[in-house]
Formats: sequence, C-alpha cells, structure tokens
Amino acid sequence: MDILLLEPYFTGSHADWATGYAKHSRHRVEVLSLPGRFWKWRMHGGAVSLARQFLASSLRPDLILATDMLDLTTFLALTRRRSANIPTAIYFHENQLTYPWSPTDRDVSRRRDKHYGFINFTSALAADAVFFNSAYHRQSFLAELPRLLKHFPDYNELASVEQITAKSRVLPLGLNLARFDPHRTEKNAVPLILWNHRWEYDKNPDEFFAALLELARRGLAFEVALLGENFSRQPEVFLQAQQSLGARVVQFGYAENFADYARWLWQAALLPVTSNQDFFGASVLQAMYCDVIPLLPQRLAYPEHIPPADHPHYFYQNFDDLVARLVEAVEQFPVKQQKSLRPVAEKYNWHRLVQQYDDVFAGVVSS
Repeated sequence: MDILLLEPYFTGSHADWATGYAKHSRHRVEVLSLPGRFWKWRMHGGAVSLARQFLASSLRPDLILATDMLDLTTFLALTRRRSANIPTAIYFHENQLTYPWSPTDRDVSRRRDKHYGFINFTSALAADAVFFNSAYHRQSFLAELPRLLKHFPDYNELASVEQITAKSRVLPLGLNLARFDPHRTEKNAVPLILWNHRWEYDKNPDEFFAALLELARRGLAFEVALLGENFSRQPEVFLQAQQSLGARVVQFGYAENFADYARWLWQAALLPVTSNQDFFGASVLQAMYCDVIPLLPQRLAYPEHIPPADHPHYFYQNFDDLVARLVEAVEQFPVKQQKSLRPVAEKYNWHRLVQQYDDVFAGVVSS
C-alpha cells in the first residue's frame, strides 16, 4: 500500500514521527513536507504549497495521511482531480482549540485566534478517519468543539461533532527510543535535574524554576540541565534562572547534537514536570526510557502512561507537594526507584507500534 504523508511543519516531534513511521512501516510511505517554521502561515498556506508539490509529482497513493498543521480541506479542493477518490486520514499531534494561547499573542487581542481551531475542525470533518495521540487529547478536543461552534452566530453544525467522534480514535505517538541506547552513560555524581521541553510559556517554566530556587534557598546540592527547543528569543525566566542558579546550571540551551542530548538524559536523575499543556509528552517518555525519575502533575496525558498502581510514586498534587518530593529526592540521592519506568516508555517504540499503525491505515483504505 502507498501512503502519502503530508507534514507542513517538519521539525521536532512532527519530523521524528513522520520519518519514523516511513522507516518502519511495511507500507511505502512518501513524505511531502515544508520546513517547521511560521506555524500560523503553515496552517494557512501550507496546503497550497503541498498541493502544488503533489500535483507536480507522479504519486498515486492509496491513502493520504495529513497532520493537524495542514488545512486538509484546502488541499483536497486544490487537488480534487487527483485526490477525489483517495481515502484520507488526519493525525492530531496537537490542536488549536485547546492549546493554551499566549496572552501576548496579537491574534488573541484582535480576536483572530478562533480561525486556527476552525481549520482543525473542518480538516477533521473532511477526513475519513481522525486519530489523536492520546485519550486525553481526543477527549479534550471533542469536548471543546461544541464551544467553538457555539461561538458563531447561526448554522453552528453541532451535529458534526458526533460525526467526528464516530470516526475518531486514539493512536499513540510512535517514538524512536532505541537510538538512546548507544549513548548510555553513568548517572551524574550530583543529582542532576532535567528540563528537556520546549522553552515556551505553556510548559510553565515559572513554576519549574520556582521549585528549583526553593531547593537552592535550602542549600541543597544539585545541578540543572536545561535542554529543549527555543524557537524565538530566550524567555526572560530562563535567563533569570540561569543567573540565580549560577554554577548549578551545567547545560543551558538546545543540544544540537543528538548524542549530547541523549547523554544528558542518561546522566539526569529527576524530571520535575510543570506543564500546562501536553497532549502526549514525548520528552517525558524519552527521559523515562533513560531511567530519569519523573515528578508529574495529575493532569493532561501523563496519567495514561503510568499504571494507576504506581501513580502515588510519580504524581504530585500541588506546588508544595512538588517541592517536598524534590527535596526528599535530592536529600536521599541516589534515589532508588520503585521499579524502572523504561518498559512504560518502551511500549511506544516504533517496533512495538508500527504494526498497529499499518493495520489501522490499511483498514481506512479497505472500509
């Protein structure tokens, strides 16, 4: 079977997912993509550029698989002479209905932010099958969709929510975790606290650094590795924390080399997560695979990953609980885990998931 995978935002986890599936699938997967920058413009114009590429190619796919960054309706309209009879599916890495907008974003102040969620809505409505990377993601999207539609003055098409619900399901994110194995090294001699997420407001760095500054105030010995992508200027809270924590910060900034990134994860001991948004949590699972102990909020997609019986060991209830758990972990370093969480992450490795992907997409074509 031939699959055309359309990714207008080809960077980070989006690129890893697309190339990972293309590499491991038993199907022939051709990726058409655009560079991962200017996300708003990609959601508006990416479909036009990818439609042009598709029409200029000789591709004859059995399935068109798009991601949430594509305006699928525009793509299908522009390619209808070639795509009219081809089944389509859309995979939601994230969505713009429930993704928390920055209060400083000019589209919020000008009331233009609803349009990006509307693109997600019409794309899901147009697709033959809709996939979400977690149950939390699916539930939150479908719960928010009626509120989006009620925002409009009439002809809200609320019945379309049931249509999307009926054709939607969860398909977990595939990860290439085996690539961490060659870079395995010993844990740091001093407890190393890890940040390996994007440097963005939705990851709630303020609370993360507030917890670390409390540890420093108490005179505890620890080090910090601040990794993760930063797409624009460095947020002020990171610069302030670098100055306040001083020599405790042993890594500051994106690791351009994957081997360096992997070694930092293997060396780390603790991963306190404070995010306000995470539809799956790939960076968290990467750290868990490298035997980093997570301290997680009881929200978002995180509870899906860890067996309920183990939740008391890894989930905190509030900020004070997070600080208390961090203090205990640092004071009792080296921390002995109840059990390794690597098997929890391992279930998302591509060699475990790819048959599920292949069978599901084959089912879309045959239905």
